[in-house]
Amino acid sequence: MNSSNHIPESAPFSPEEARNLEAVFQDLKPEQVHWLANFFGEQRSAAGSAKKPKLTVLYGSESGNSETLASQTAKQAKQLGFKADLVNMADTTPEKVATAENLLVLVSTWGEGDPPETATDFHTAFMAENAPSMNGIRFSVLGLGDTSYEHFCKMGKDFDTQLEKLGGERIFARADCDVDFEDSYAAWLDGSLAALVKIAAPVSGALESTAPVEAEPTQYSRKNPFPAELKERVLLNGQGSAKETIHLEFNLEGSGLHYNVGDSLAVIPHNAEDVVEAVLEASKLDPAENITLKDESFTLLEALTSQLDLTALSKPVLNRYNEIAQSKDLDAIINDKEALLKFIEGRDLADLLNTYPAAELKAQTLVECLRKLPPRLYSIASSLKAHEEEVHLTVGVVRYDSHGRARKGVCSTYLADRIQPGETASVFLTPNKNFKLPENPETPIIMVGPGTGIAPFRAFIEERAASGATGENWLIFGDQHYQTDFLYQLEWQDYLKDGLLTKLDVAFSRDQPHKVYVQDRMRENSKALFEWLQKGAVFYVCGDASRMAHDVDQALHEIVAQEGELSQEAATEYVKALKSEKRYLRDVY
Repeated sequence: MNSSNHIPESAPFSPEEARNLEAVFQDLKPEQVHWLANFFGEQRSAAGSAKKPKLTVLYGSESGNSETLASQTAKQAKQLGFKADLVNMADTTPEKVATAENLLVLVSTWGEGDPPETATDFHTAFMAENAPSMNGIRFSVLGLGDTSYEHFCKMGKDFDTQLEKLGGERIFARADCDVDFEDSYAAWLDGSLAALVKIAAPVSGALESTAPVEAEPTQYSRKNPFPAELKERVLLNGQGSAKETIHLEFNLEGSGLHYNVGDSLAVIPHNAEDVVEAVLEASKLDPAENITLKDESFTLLEALTSQLDLTALSKPVLNRYNEIAQSKDLDAIINDKEALLKFIEGRDLADLLNTYPAAELKAQTLVECLRKLPPRLYSIASSLKAHEEEVHLTVGVVRYDSHGRARKGVCSTYLADRIQPGETASVFLTPNKNFKLPENPETPIIMVGPGTGIAPFRAFIEERAASGATGENWLIFGDQHYQTDFLYQLEWQDYLKDGLLTKLDVAFSRDQPHKVYVQDRMRENSKALFEWLQKGAVFYVCGDASRMAHDVDQALHEIVAQEGELSQEAATEYVKALKSEKRYLRDVY
């Protein structure tokens, strides 16, 4: 019997009565339990209603997906009569979570198995040997991740395992969601809330009557993206640059979409024609053949173009494909970690089909091996106050050669080559509440953004200009060459001339024999940087996570230790305090 249907021994029933109740509730739907709870609650109204059962919805979010789903979870739980509290891991501690009665955890895995930036401290404390007991807490966990990474949904698995280890009672199985998470989330939400209702409703007898549970209507969203017209595309790099960075302006007129600076725009791309043709040629399948994806019919050509990921190979994809191909060599690669990573790097589906062909490959079988083509998120590079009903992006176009073929970034080249001004791209907004301007317009800000990391800071400065904010603004920007790679150069120089930009420092790594990076400019200005921090400045970093963000973080620690005359341990605590005060914010990828 499911533990969620068990009548506690402390309940005022004989063993036979408890068994009878368990048998009744075993097969009831959530809405039926809900009705009974309301009925008995009304019978008791004269004596005063009991308290609502409490539910903590805890989330750790990087790009905003976990936060959005956690908010939806709390709203639906409230509609079922729970007193649901929405809690960010960044704003709590394991000790506080240990006081919960019922707990739903939604957490993203970032990069190679890491917690979200804002959840790092909570994760460390929760996984520690001295973490507090979770005895008696009823819980369920939803993990969000990406199967193209080795440690898929590691955070969800970590929290699920640790909660049980610390004494919690799992009332519904953990769900591990890929980038196409809607159906998995819906199933987990229904199951988790049903389990909680069966536990809480008979005990409390006080769930409030509500309308049927429905998600808040949103005109344009992930499931229903807006067709935004591309108004303008401009190449930002000068002639001779090794880079290709484009500025894009989309029209949001009629969408009703509103964003804040710091948010991201998600673009749903299409695969390039030559990539699709390579798959069709390798598979020898008919592009006009009909296939089905989640009860929706497409031709194979349509599915390969707009629905399926053809460029990112992963262990799950290889496993599913090898059930058809039955290749011993491919099986050996799948089960050798180093060989697997080496094989999938720089290869796509066409490479897989050509290297390990399947004798009897069918169109439906092939598409069932693949995952949905995920949207790409880009930091918004504009303010609505400056560009009404528009959204701007700064995109680095990816092109390279690998294994004898020319390769390209799916979405970056879609935006650069495959849609033209006047045509539309499917987009939706993704809020990022962890990367915002300070509420106080007088607060100074320091912005460190090399390359396309400049995007949100262009939005920040536009917002501050339009709103009349008086706080000082300091930009530290870096790229390869001053002559060809100073993105939005004239805009920044105008802001500097007008006084809105208080300080500008640039690092062009290849304009001198020794390379100079943004962290070097930070160290050169260490005294001023520490003075800004001491007077309350917010320190922002946007850009590459693999090296830049780490190097900037190390430089920040060194500057704090040096200028504050602090020990390494004290400097670490100082930087940690900046994070907890939301004065050290990162948007890295």
